[in-house]
Amino acid sequence: MNISRWIDKHAKFAPGGAALRFAGSSISYQSLAAEVENAARKLVALGVMSGDVVVYLGLNGPQLLELLFACGRLGASVAPLNWRLTALEHERMLQDCRPRVAVVADQFVSHAAPLRATFEATHWTTLGGPAAGWLSWNDVHASPAALPDPPDADNTPVLLCYTSGSTGAPKGVVHTHASLFWNAINSVHMHDLTSADRVLTTLPLFHVGGLNILTTPALYAGASVTLHPKFDPDDAIDAIEKERITLTVLVPAQLMAMMACPRWQQADLSSLRVVTTGSTIIPASFVQKVHERGLRLIQVYGSTETCPIAAYQRADSAERKLGAAGLPALHCDLRIVDADGRDVSRGEDGEILVRGPNLMREYLNAPEATSASLKDGWYRTGDVGHFDEDGYLFVVSRKNDMIISGGENVYPAEIENVLLEWPAISEVCVFGRPNSRWGEMIVAMIVPAPGEKLTAADVLARLEGRVARYKHPREIVFAAALPRNALGKVIKERVRAEAAPPPERILEGQRP
Repeated sequence: MNISRWIDKHAKFAPGGAALRFAGSSISYQSLAAEVENAARKLVALGVMSGDVVVYLGLNGPQLLELLFACGRLGASVAPLNWRLTALEHERMLQDCRPRVAVVADQFVSHAAPLRATFEATHWTTLGGPAAGWLSWNDVHASPAALPDPPDADNTPVLLCYTSGSTGAPKGVVHTHASLFWNAINSVHMHDLTSADRVLTTLPLFHVGGLNILTTPALYAGASVTLHPKFDPDDAIDAIEKERITLTVLVPAQLMAMMACPRWQQADLSSLRVVTTGSTIIPASFVQKVHERGLRLIQVYGSTETCPIAAYQRADSAERKLGAAGLPALHCDLRIVDADGRDVSRGEDGEILVRGPNLMREYLNAPEATSASLKDGWYRTGDVGHFDEDGYLFVVSRKNDMIISGGENVYPAEIENVLLEWPAISEVCVFGRPNSRWGEMIVAMIVPAPGEKLTAADVLARLEGRVARYKHPREIVFAAALPRNALGKVIKERVRAEAAPPPERILEGQRP
């Protein structure tokens, strides 16, 4: 089913039902259907056709969801950009996907100005009033021509999400109408999601976690979604109390920020049926602490490539299986295999493989990376875990060397590549260290070039404007050489051991 039909169907079943709540306003399903059609007609007027890409750069808001369903109506794809990245990082993504149209929120117009100059073939629009040389999205005249019939091919792309790769280069994960549909079905089963639910979305919609764990599934189910532009712990508590929120996704860093609020213990959170969490390995002690507040915390496991729901707990296993990532999703199969691809025994660790109709179609313009990740219908996650005696998944180590800090994925190679462009640095190794607040903090061990005397401030200044600030190391250690094995490969276990305690430190608890 084409996902744009979800909105059309609910506009008929419950035309006055609240689809979205944002900035104090409510948008009914009937109004949302009209906005989706209007957006589709504007995209047609700007030349968007089947197979094209539309990028969105802005905070959470109804416009992105309207564009997603409008692109689905036309057979095009929407690519929500991470607004925390630098212009150079965005440039690499645009070089890859070559968008037909870019929709940019007002606060990011200056950021996007050099991109607009580089990608002249793209129609650049701003969501607010007209900026110098920019076309306002509000001033785009909708095409009066009849829209083409929405494509029914399940394999038609509709969503393009960029994730940094292990080489440091961004990879465009292509999701289809089918993968969003089956992901929604998995979410419905995970959450017992119905049209009566009221969902709060505070995670960024440029992440599949913010977009697809609850937000798009809620619109599939005909539920109501409250969108916050950015996460604020007090605003989140306010929404739960005043709007009687029943379901929400909160990564551990968000939960900890809310738990630190003076009003946390007295707030009326009784409307919440469950809180979903994920993005990192979550200790049972943290889950227990949330349960002690009277909340039910369930975990979800997956990745951008799995849309993301691959395994999950349901409410009835929240306390019985503390620390588990859950059972394989209703429409997913999971395997744990050894280095030779053979299934391992229960309780034995191995690589986690995922199969299901919610998997990505491919990495855009990257056939070799696609074939390396998708083999015989199975996605090789690179994560390490095991099944317990009841078949519940426990994740013990994450994908390769990826760092997850405050719910954000950070690949060491990306930071290392930027630093190694600087002649003042001879060698660098970036890794994650467990951190009670952020899940992991980013640490860099650096070998200065001969004759160079560097400080932590010098290194951070070099990264400024080249990678997003949340990717900046929180601790910097200087060394004479990196420990390597006989083949010249850096021994990260020794790097971690030698990096504590570091001689130069950016204080923990401060977020770049």
